[in-house]
Amino acid sequence: MRLLRTERFKKDFQRRPTEIQERTINALERFVTDSRHPALQVKKMEGAPDIWELRVSDNYRVSFQRFQGGVLLRRIGTHNILRRP
Repeated sequence: MRLLRTERFKKDFQRRPTEIQERTINALERFVTDSRHPALQVKKMEGAPDIWELRVSDNYRVSFQRFQGGVLLRRIGTHNILRRP
């Protein structure tokens, strides 16, 4: 699975504390090997039919879109990103 990142995701990622960056990397590695792992709590976002989210921590999420052969990482942040995925 290919992981592509939007410029917004890159900026969001750089603004996160080091601990969250590390947790994000770990979550994405897990996602690539097992996208259905229960710890990730992957689900479709309400109100955004083609956007999904995965759990990084209790407060942080990554929003993404699936495409043939890969995933486009859109945003990373607290639950507030779910308003503008």
